[in-house]
Amino acid sequence: MGFGQFVALIAAMMATNALAIDSMLPAMPQIGHALGVATDNERQWILTAYLLGFGAAQIVYGPLADRYGRKPVLLVGLSLYVVFAALCAFATSFPMLLIARALCGVGAAATRVLSVSIVRDCYSGRQMARVMSLSFIVFLGVPIIAPSVGQAILLVAPWPWVFGVLAIFGLAVIAWSWVKLPETLHPEDRTPLEIGPVLAAFKVCLTNRIAVGYTLAATLVLGGLFGFLNSAQQVFVDVLGAGKLFTLIFAAIAGGIAVSSLLNSHIVERLGMRLVSHVSLMGYLGFAVVHALVAVSGHETLWTFSLLQAGMMFCFGMVMSNFGAIAMEPLGHLAGTAASVQGFITTIGGALFGFWIGQLFDGTTVPLTLGFAGFGLAGLVAVLITERGRMFHAGSGAPALEGVGGGH
Repeated sequence: MGFGQFVALIAAMMATNALAIDSMLPAMPQIGHALGVATDNERQWILTAYLLGFGAAQIVYGPLADRYGRKPVLLVGLSLYVVFAALCAFATSFPMLLIARALCGVGAAATRVLSVSIVRDCYSGRQMARVMSLSFIVFLGVPIIAPSVGQAILLVAPWPWVFGVLAIFGLAVIAWSWVKLPETLHPEDRTPLEIGPVLAAFKVCLTNRIAVGYTLAATLVLGGLFGFLNSAQQVFVDVLGAGKLFTLIFAAIAGGIAVSSLLNSHIVERLGMRLVSHVSLMGYLGFAVVHALVAVSGHETLWTFSLLQAGMMFCFGMVMSNFGAIAMEPLGHLAGTAASVQGFITTIGGALFGFWIGQLFDGTTVPLTLGFAGFGLAGLVAVLITERGRMFHAGSGAPALEGVGGGH
């Protein structure tokens, strides 16, 4: 498989998750009405149930992938994703939908763990960060267009077809992976599926200072993003009066992440993951604080919200792609388990923090913007503790190893 196709396939794996989250946003009022959801805030469970399933299952996929290989575990997870996405389309009650959404997330969790593991099998260091950034460019096109795709589906079909499109996309990724993806796990790196080695691997992942510190920092920053996703439809439509412009404005804001990921792929090998991510974290926090001040002072408008949010998302893109790479760097020999542990922590933690922020929605943007600032500051504190107060340095990681093991 050539480098370009490798990056595109990794991006497609990651996109299954983004599509399952963002294509729902325009459909949430219709789903809530059809299934008798009592309050607008209660609709946020449509996203949170999926994220909790997505996060919880990641702890299982890592050890399975380290034992049985990347490809078979990926195909099983994608199959679950397709089955339960289809089941969502036939849900006749809100509890049934939430159970199917959670189980769809369980299947999608394989794509998160395996995409990171496969990249780590083949690349390391700054080159790994570059591959992840290039994947993010394609992957982040999905959040840009997904709400518009959801809106377009609603123009020609009822809301269950939003889930039908998820199932069809999952089938396409299964076919692509089946035909083109080689097994990237070296035979000598397979680990036995025994409680002792698994716990030992978990211990390594949970005691490495750099891995744990950057995982927690990523979790805190991600909590703000999930809070935004939970309340985006309510904020844009109900508070800011965006109406049908919601999907276009959301696309422009999400585009900030794609642009920053493209920039990151060009500068990270020269400047280093720590310098880029630390500067970006300070930028994220600066935008968040200004945003909170604007909201609290009562001067929030559609323009201020959109511009400040776009600035935050631009910084967010460089923070998250590099934080993930830094956290994985010391654990290359346990890539599958490390990806599952880190994915479990960041997704479950981020989903719960984001749901808490979303449930505070009171008809204004104040709770959301205060959540951005608060969790951004907490993320900065986590980085300062992890780096023992030293920031903006290039780091001491080994040079990038191009094409290790995969010949990409």
